[in-house]
Amino acid sequence: MTKKKVAFICVHNSCRSQIAEALGKHFRGKDFEFYSAGTETKPQINQDAVRLIKELYGIDMELTQYSKTFEELPDPDIVISMGCDVGCPYIGRAFDYNWELPDPTGHNDEYFKEIIKQIECRIKEL
Repeated sequence: MTKKKVAFICVHNSCRSQIAEALGKHFRGKDFEFYSAGTETKPQINQDAVRLIKELYGIDMELTQYSKTFEELPDPDIVISMGCDVGCPYIGRAFDYNWELPDPTGHNDEYFKEIIKQIECRIKEL
């Protein structure tokens, strides 16, 4: 049986969508194939996200993930917007879900961890 492909989309593919890809693979990798992308890219993944995901889950996102655009992904079955507070990305199709999560970039660790926990919960519910 082929696993469904899930793509998490943000504008920059540097924080929330990268966290979701990492946690998706970690918690539900046997059930789905997980990807993340943006409508724009950044030179590196948000370093606070990298540090906290490594600290909380032992996952080094920089080993297997990088900022990429939606066009670089295989055709996903499910597309999830992480939230449009930074601006809603346009990918040429409707999103299946909008998780409406605020961008934790620039906030303290506690705020970051709250967003990470929300992403973890939603992935476990997929």
